[in-house]
Formats: sequence, C-alpha cells, structure tokens
Amino acid sequence: MLPEPSQLALQYYPQPILRIKAQPIEAVDDRVRELAGRMIELMVEHEGVGLAAQQVGLTVRMFVADVPEDPEAPPPPAPAMGSEPVLTSTTGPEVYINPVIEFVDRQVTPFNEGCLSLPDIRGDVLRPETVRITALDRDGNTFTRVGAGLLARCWQHENDHLDGVLIIDKMNPGDLRSNKRKLAAMER
Repeated sequence: MLPEPSQLALQYYPQPILRIKAQPIEAVDDRVRELAGRMIELMVEHEGVGLAAQQVGLTVRMFVADVPEDPEAPPPPAPAMGSEPVLTSTTGPEVYINPVIEFVDRQVTPFNEGCLSLPDIRGDVLRPETVRITALDRDGNTFTRVGAGLLARCWQHENDHLDGVLIIDKMNPGDLRSNKRKLAAMER
C-alpha cells in the first residue's frame, strides 16, 4: 500500500530505506501520479535535478528528473543513422517508472557527483557518457530515450538508488577517504 503523498519527506543517509532494492510498479494509477507529483515538488524544493523513490521513503521503481540545458556543455554525440537523437536535458520535470538502462557506449568519464540524501558529500564517480533509458511515463506509456552528459548521469544515479546503491559505493577511493569524517558524523 502506497502512503499519502503528503507523508513523503527526504530521507538522509544512513536511513535503511536507501539500501532497499525497489519493487516494480504494477499499475500506473492516480496514487502513483500523485506520488510522482509530490516527488517533483520535493526535488524542486531541495534544488535537485533528480530524486528516486527510496529518497522519499518509497520502495517502488520510480524516479523523477529535471535536468536543465547547460550552455557550456559539449554538444551531444550525433546519433547513428536511424537511431534516436541524443538528449542532454529535459524539457521540464519528467517521471520514470520501472526504468531500464542500457549502456550505449562503454567509455566512462569521471564527474564530481553529489546527492540530496548525502548533503555535503561529493566525489568523482565513473559512469558511461551515453545511455538509453526505457520507462513508463506518468500515464503508463512506454518511452525510450538516449541521453548523454548530465542527463545520462542523472538517470544512472537515480536508477542506482532504485537498486539500493549510493554514490559512496561508486566514488573514487580518495574522495571517499576525504568524506570519511562527514559520513561518520551522519552515521551517529
């Protein structure tokens, strides 16, 4: 049974729910849409570009994202003939239900990531630069998109949350060591 949207609140490390693998959403209904709407409100309130269900106390496979266009980012790679265009931003808040990510290329790049559930913790995480995501939207329709840059990174970061994986599990060892005191303080 899903809670009332008003009960959702940002969960912080080391809350156990952040380590739970989410379950698929069986049907997209009004309650799922209401929860997605509340997740978008919380993402905006906390100035994030993405927010996963576990981060608000839910154990379902859903996340939201709103990645703005970055005028200083390099242009996305050109799509191969006959394939989807490569996106680098959203056109507003989007809902991703039961997402599945495929790596379009295996080239990984480091990027200094943060997380709303781990305030003041930042570190380099290696991720593929371009990925394809297939998910359901808030109306239950299937869509597929290819993303690069920050958008691809956001999708991967939020999808990791759905599997109970945090940036501290993927952070380079030097950055993890430099955040050790902050993490210990959060664990107390």
